[in-house]
Amino acid sequence: MSKPAPSRAAVSLSVVLPAYNEATNIRLAVERAVVAASRLATEYEVIVVDDGSHDGTGSVVEALMRRGRSHIRLITHKPNLGYGAALRTGFKHSRYDLVFFTDSDNQFDISELEYFIPLMADYEMVTGFRVYRYDTVVRCMLSWIYNRIVGVLFRLRVRDVDCAFKLMRREVVKQVSIECNNFFVNTELLAKARKWNFRIAEKGVRHYPRTAGETTVRPSDIPRTLATVVRMWRRVYFPTRKEMDLTHAETTPLGQVTEFTLARN
Repeated sequence: MSKPAPSRAAVSLSVVLPAYNEATNIRLAVERAVVAASRLATEYEVIVVDDGSHDGTGSVVEALMRRGRSHIRLITHKPNLGYGAALRTGFKHSRYDLVFFTDSDNQFDISELEYFIPLMADYEMVTGFRVYRYDTVVRCMLSWIYNRIVGVLFRLRVRDVDCAFKLMRREVVKQVSIECNNFFVNTELLAKARKWNFRIAEKGVRHYPRTAGETTVRPSDIPRTLATVVRMWRRVYFPTRKEMDLTHAETTPLGQVTEFTLARN
């Protein structure tokens, strides 16, 4: 029996924003996230995970918090640990029933989350797919090939595996462990959610060109990514006992993760 669609009064939402050297983008990203979350949920938080930035990204978020933005949280990695590690940290520190993540580069309109939340009545995860994608032709072609490969290997009927616009129920975050530290995390999340028989829906989202900063994904990542695909396929479907034990272990050293708190007067 399906759960009733969450009304605004019933929705509690954690927004996770992984960020690496996004000082020029993070203020707008956080402000947009706060506006969207405050409109869609009665309880919410916006968690920025500063993944070892060296351009002042964390300082920008601290300044927003000092202005009385009580719903903003800042968690810092030192040194840079990777995109997947940033999401793992954000999920671990999230507190609410629905957990959403997107990138901090403002290439998505977070207000479109409004169209995702009603789908949570019938699904445990809703993943976006990019409409009118603003990427180079080469990158779009590589993405198309990659989606076909992982679709076959992991039995995923998803158009855009790597779209960083995903909403999940808390049970998905608790059940699906994140092992990888890189951008393969999007594939890992979907593959493991599929394995655990969570219901997955798709929804189109607009994709906008970057106005500042630069992507950290490079063509040189392709061989390593393909090797990771093969390795993760085996670990998802044929894990050893040791790998199963490690899945539930703490993978991020606690000394490398700190949360910024405002000093009390």
